[in-house]
Amino acid sequence: MNNSSSDNFSCGIEKLTSGAGGCLDYSDIDVVNDLGSRLKSLRDDCRPVDSEGGCNRCLRTWREIASTSKNDSMKLEDDICRFSTLILLTSQRVSDESWIDKIFHCLGDNSLPLVSSADESGSETRHITKFKTELWILIGGVVGIVVLIIAALWILLKRKNEVKPSSGRYKSDESGESNYRGLSLKEIYSATDNLSMSNFIGQGIAGKVYKGILADRQHVAIKHIIKDEQMETFVREVTSLSHIKHPNLVSLLGHYDGPNECFLVYELCHNGNLSEWLFGKSKYLSWRRRLEIALDCARGLLFLHSYPQGSIVHRDIKPANILLSASFEAKLSDFGLSKIISIGHSYASSEVRGTFGYVDPEYQKNRQVNSYGDVYSFGIVLLQLLSGQRVINLDLNNPMPLSKMAKNLTKGGNIKEFADSKLEGKFSMEAFELVLKLALTSIGLKQQRPSMEQVVVKLEKAFDLSTRVESVHP
Repeated sequence: MNNSSSDNFSCGIEKLTSGAGGCLDYSDIDVVNDLGSRLKSLRDDCRPVDSEGGCNRCLRTWREIASTSKNDSMKLEDDICRFSTLILLTSQRVSDESWIDKIFHCLGDNSLPLVSSADESGSETRHITKFKTELWILIGGVVGIVVLIIAALWILLKRKNEVKPSSGRYKSDESGESNYRGLSLKEIYSATDNLSMSNFIGQGIAGKVYKGILADRQHVAIKHIIKDEQMETFVREVTSLSHIKHPNLVSLLGHYDGPNECFLVYELCHNGNLSEWLFGKSKYLSWRRRLEIALDCARGLLFLHSYPQGSIVHRDIKPANILLSASFEAKLSDFGLSKIISIGHSYASSEVRGTFGYVDPEYQKNRQVNSYGDVYSFGIVLLQLLSGQRVINLDLNNPMPLSKMAKNLTKGGNIKEFADSKLEGKFSMEAFELVLKLALTSIGLKQQRPSMEQVVVKLEKAFDLSTRVESVHP
């Protein structure tokens, strides 16, 4: 671990979910495909620990995870992952003291007698009290740092468990549509120089992304999907994007669908993603450019939410999914989690999907997908555009979600302190306050959130205010 608190996040969720490694040797592909089934078995086998034979199954799976490691380095990572799974498992039933006691007896010294009644000896009472205290201390520490890693692992595992192989291949019925076509495997490999690592530009849960140049000299980004478990994501992206065109949505230009691997071909956005520009130490975005990016994203979301054939909910709005063209025009990307709300319906039911820190808390509770979930996620992105901060501050002395930091400053604090230091105070304070208020209402209760149409109007007003200020004080 780096001693600098400002670099702590380099060992956290983004490194883990980007497959870049860092503090863990596992990439997201390792977790989903190699360790995932074993962690799922641990979760399933340890839940009924108080049933007949439950302890034996739980203990066997616990030991198997450690015994199948390929080397000492991976054994350490296995231990971290199985410990994280155990913490999440016990925290979900923290009030069930007897069950938790049996879990730790089972995995620890399982020769000790289990707690069977409330009137046992005083030593056992002291043991329970000590156990409860240690458990709360353990969970409290995990909430600070480890829970972040657990959440990332859990999201990856849930996606792996919930995504089922497609029953058939996607057949495009839009072959006559301009700018969209099927490509051959030869064209894909030729464009990327046989998937050369020199062309590698990123990785998501569905696969790696490479830049490439097609035969007509068009620059493209190509997503490579290998595993069958990701076919549902592949089909959703093809069906969602092939018919939809908007300046603020990344264009899907074509695809290849083979028996063992699949490719999605997009327009290439030369300036990468918003996350790189907000959090990169050598990157800089002016105040007006941030407002322009926010407006582009809002217009893209408004287009999706008002789509005539049914409102399209993106479900994964975050800086990493906001791409920037050569002229810094923002385009929403990665529609792998998108959901279409049928005409006449206000929501669709679904398992909770999305990225930790950006998912609407109300959606997590009721599992109802609607456009206001995107409004919440966009509100978090607005806070990041204002502050240049990560979604969670990993200051070990005072870890705090970005949303809470913003709300605290509005209660008598100096909201100018929330502004990104890179801006050096070069912005309209009136416009800043307007956008901050808009962001906070966007992450409020569902019934208080604005529609994306209202968001666009507010951001246009903020942009006009900033333009007028700059014309007076260039």
